[in-house]
Amino acid sequence: MITFKSHSGIYTLEVKQILNISLAEAWDFFSSPGNLAKITPQHMDFIITSGTPAKMHPGQIISYKVAPFPKFKTNWVTEITHVSEGRFFVDEQRFGPYRMWHHEHHFEIQEKGVLMTDRVSYKLPFGIFGRIAHALFVKEQLKQIFSYRIAVMEKELG
Repeated sequence: MITFKSHSGIYTLEVKQILNISLAEAWDFFSSPGNLAKITPQHMDFIITSGTPAKMHPGQIISYKVAPFPKFKTNWVTEITHVSEGRFFVDEQRFGPYRMWHHEHHFEIQEKGVLMTDRVSYKLPFGIFGRIAHALFVKEQLKQIFSYRIAVMEKELG
């Protein structure tokens, strides 16, 4: 399930999915930065440029190249700001296409597996033009990216 909210010029995207795997399996997959390319649409040409560490940790800086639009490649730098082993982690943009990007990844044991919740609070640059861009294509693009992730995770992780 994918939902969007808006408040004070900040948008919040929330995605919930139940995975029929153990908490340890879910955590191992999502806490390994190298797996991010597996759940990002191929047309975005996602590449980690800072090297691929085995495990994430608070304070870790990860840099990427990504093409949010055809023929437009940009650098994106995030920091892992919080990690609570097996429960949640947070990455925040330090440099990139958004004015603000705060992405929470939560994991909770459920009767049928693990409930994974992605909550992304973000703000676009350029004031009114950013809000128009959100309405015209950014919201739909994010919806497509997270729909792709849902499909890949369903296939790969059950």
